[in-house]
Amino acid sequence: MADEKTMICFTCRETLVPAKTFFTYLGHSFYADVLRCPKCGEVFISEALVKGRLAETEMLLEDK
Repeated sequence: MADEKTMICFTCRETLVPAKTFFTYLGHSFYADVLRCPKCGEVFISEALVKGRLAETEMLLEDK
């Protein structure tokens, strides 16, 4: 994430920082490091993450 541009929270105007964030889907939990607002907790999920790891995880869980 070091080469990405600085992202700012629309609501709080705070700089988003990388943070371990837990997700739950179909009763299973997993985590990913995503940009998150330190003030309100809003997260930014990149297109690459959505089309990559999250899509793979979704397909694996739905096949069970």
